[in-house]
Amino acid sequence: MGSRSFKEGLWTNHPIFRQLLGMCPTLAVTTTVLNGISMGLAVIFVLFFSSLVVSLLRKVVPYQVRIAVYTIIIATFVTIVDIFLKANFPQVSKALGPYVPLIIVNCIILGRCEAFASKNKLSLALLDALGMGVGFFWGLVALASVREILGQGTILGYRILPPSFNPLVVMILPPGAFLVLGSLVAIMNRLERVK
Repeated sequence: MGSRSFKEGLWTNHPIFRQLLGMCPTLAVTTTVLNGISMGLAVIFVLFFSSLVVSLLRKVVPYQVRIAVYTIIIATFVTIVDIFLKANFPQVSKALGPYVPLIIVNCIILGRCEAFASKNKLSLALLDALGMGVGFFWGLVALASVREILGQGTILGYRILPPSFNPLVVMILPPGAFLVLGSLVAIMNRLERVK
């Protein structure tokens, strides 16, 4: 059960490409790989520690107020991430804009706290959180890589395509996010059928 909890988020129950959760930050911040990495790490941190606390308190929190309690727990860790980014990486914080505070209402985090961490022992809750977090992370980085390469000819700011390459500006605009997301979902579905 433990390794299955971790693997679910990496492929079979992938938060972006299977469940289509967290679409707001997924589509908005993936214009560059650095933004994707930063948002992915922030989500891993918040999901891991929120699941830890929710799992530890699962027998104490009354059923009627569980969502409010989970939201406060998640908001605490989001605030830590937001302050950390503003203090140490102001450019990244500015680039991510309001999407870091919006992690509080991200369906992945609240959903995993409600559906899994609140019903399972600590070790399983942490494995699930890591699996979902890492799955979200690689999804963001994959989406951002395609968009940055095709939209700017760079990866992590380093030019990888020749200067003669004419960037597809649509890739760094919202329609490009939908095009790349749809293509990656289709590729993932095709790979699943080939198995």
